[in-house]
This record gives sequence, C-alpha cells and structure tokens, in this order.
Amino acid sequence: MRDLELLIPAGNLENLKVAIDYGADAVYIGGEFFSLRAKAKNFTKEDMKSGIKYAHERGKKVYVTANILGHNDDLDAARGYFEELKEIGPDALIISDPGIFTVAKEVWPEVEIHISTQANNTNYATYLFWWKLGASRVVTARELSLEEIKKIRDNIPEEMEIETFVHGAMCMSYSGRCLLSNFFTGKDANRGECTHSCRWKYSVVEEKRPGEYMPVYENERGTYIFNSKDLCMIEYIPELIEAGIDSFKIEGRMKTALYVATVARTYRKAIDDYLKSPETFKENLEWYKSEIGKCTYREFTTGFFFGKPDSDTQIYDSNTYVKNYIYIGTVNEVDEKGRAIFNQKNRFFVGDNIEIMKKNGENISLCVESIEDEKDEKMESAPHPMQLLKVTFDKQVAEEGDILRIYNPERQ
Repeated sequence: MRDLELLIPAGNLENLKVAIDYGADAVYIGGEFFSLRAKAKNFTKEDMKSGIKYAHERGKKVYVTANILGHNDDLDAARGYFEELKEIGPDALIISDPGIFTVAKEVWPEVEIHISTQANNTNYATYLFWWKLGASRVVTARELSLEEIKKIRDNIPEEMEIETFVHGAMCMSYSGRCLLSNFFTGKDANRGECTHSCRWKYSVVEEKRPGEYMPVYENERGTYIFNSKDLCMIEYIPELIEAGIDSFKIEGRMKTALYVATVARTYRKAIDDYLKSPETFKENLEWYKSEIGKCTYREFTTGFFFGKPDSDTQIYDSNTYVKNYIYIGTVNEVDEKGRAIFNQKNRFFVGDNIEIMKKNGENISLCVESIEDEKDEKMESAPHPMQLLKVTFDKQVAEEGDILRIYNPERQ
C-alpha cells in the first residue's frame, strides 16, 4: 500500500499549529504574494519561518501555494519571492502557471513542485507532461471520478504522487477557473481575489421589463443557482485509498481553528482506523460522520467521484452554512488554580456546557463554573472578542492546545 498523507489547510500560524497537533502530515499555506486566497490572513515571512520550524520539529511538512495565473508583471516579482522562499525552506511549492513554474525552477532548481488543481489536470498525459518537466506531484482536477483517477495511477510512474481534494468547499467553475468574480466586481479569482460570486442570490430580468425580477428556479425567493454543496468523502476512505491517491487534501485556508481541528482529527482517525483494519473503520463510521458534521459546512456531496453531479449537488434556496458548533477558543495554558486560559473567539456564559476536543479523538463535556478576566475579576459572560479569559470548569481536564466548542444555541 502507498504511503498516505493527510494535507490540511492553514490560513495563519495558529491554524498551522492546530492542524499539526490534530493529525496533519503536511500543511499548505499561502504567503503574502501569489496565493489564490488573498483574503486569507496568509503568512508573513516571519510567521512562515516559525510555522515551518514548528512543523519540522514534529516531523511534518509545509507546502507554500504560488498558484495564481500570472501576468507579465508578476514574473519579476515571482523571481524575488522564490528567492525569499528558498531561504525560508518550505518542503514544496504549489504552482499552476507554466511561467511561474519556469521561474521557480530557474531560481530554485532543486525545489519540489506540486501542480495545483488550477492547472486542470484531467488525464495521465498531463501528469506525464509535468513529470518530465520536474514536478513530483499533481493535484487532480475536481471533475474527475475515482475510476479516472485509477486510470491515471495505472499510467504514470510509481513514484509520482497524486493529490486529491477530499473535503471542503466546491467551486461551480471548472477546477476553480472562475470569471464571475472578475465580471461582477473587477476582482480576479484566478489571481487570488475571489469575491465568492457563486454564493450570491440570482434572478432573471427581461430587457423590456427592468426591475421585474424573475426567479431562475421555481422558488419565490429567487435562487442561489451557482452555490455548490461542500465535498465530504469521510465515508469513502477505502475507495480513495484503492484509487491510488497519495495525498488526501482538505480545502479551507480561510476557515477557523475549530474547522481545521475537526477535519484534521476526524480524517486522521478514519485513515488510521482503516489502515489498522477495515472492520475498525466500519465500526467507527457513525463517529466520523457525527464529528465531521460538527464543523461549519454547506451540506455535503461526493462531488464527481462517483459520476457527474446532478441538481442535488447544488443548494438553490440559501447560501448559509450549517453551523452546529461554535468555536470558543484554544487553551493557551492551565494555571496553578486549574483555570483554562485562552482568548475568546465567541461569546459564552457561566453555566454553559462546553465541549473540549482532545487531540486523541476524545470529547469531554464540561460546565463553565466561572469566568474571570486578566485582573481576576468575575464575569457572567465574555462579550469582547479575543478577550483573554481565565475559565474554571467543573472538571480539571483542560490542557494546552485543547479546542473548546459549544453547541450552537440557535439550533437548540
């Protein structure tokens, strides 16, 4: 069996550490330039150094995205950027544009390069093309079925790696090559400035009847016709492994630490359980499904893996997320009084039931007995985002790095 990699996204240094702590083999990040997630916080040069050091000390890898479709003015800037990255030392670059690829190879000949899904990699001839140019890994286009991926594996060198998205947001456009954002707002999705126009609500207006909006779909509220469900393959780990995929990639560089921890921990356990024994995987299948449903998502689909999607893959009546749990914070430390100290991400109250996510897969329910601020003054709730809190629970089981979440009260 091939070595399997769980590849988790991180939009900032905090999420990189969470991804590694909760089960990632590798993390992919964006720098301040040439990343397709310009709205993500992304990594400064110093944060990138710190993140790579943190990962390497734990035997994990960090890949840096440089997957925009470059224009002429980008080429000289790319050269300088790759000179900087060469000094920082990530494990690989993720690139889609042949020009950017060429510059990277000129600046850093020995660098490992992975070809982004943005390059529309739909057949084994494309894989072989990139292999001959020196790429070690290619990310499949999202339009491929498992059968097509198997055929690619059968027709490429054994040592060449296949990376595939298995979880996260899906784009309505072909491998993410979208023009909607540019057309509506002037912000180019292919250069990192996507405004998520596919999530907006649309109606039709007839030229001779301006102001009269007609729904595209038979629904009085209009339609979110381009709004895709999220991909989720947690139930199909065996099929993904049998297809010959080397790296299971999660989407979500703009998501919270709770999302990162949830998907990393759940997929880590599912993969490890299956490798231990298929029976263990089957026994724990309901746990995986339950846990993955605790992170924010837009309903789930299996995408193109088992054939072309139909209308059930779209969400026509809403662009909102399912949000079963809310992120409270990540424990920075536990003081001598047993209080969990962390920066609050969302509001909660004394008396609330909180759930702690342990790195080993265990969930522990706790009751909030007291909340104190930095000056040890008691509070009934914590109204200010990012406020440093000292929280006492009814059980002293919190540890540094634990993720805290609460069931979404709007769903109770």
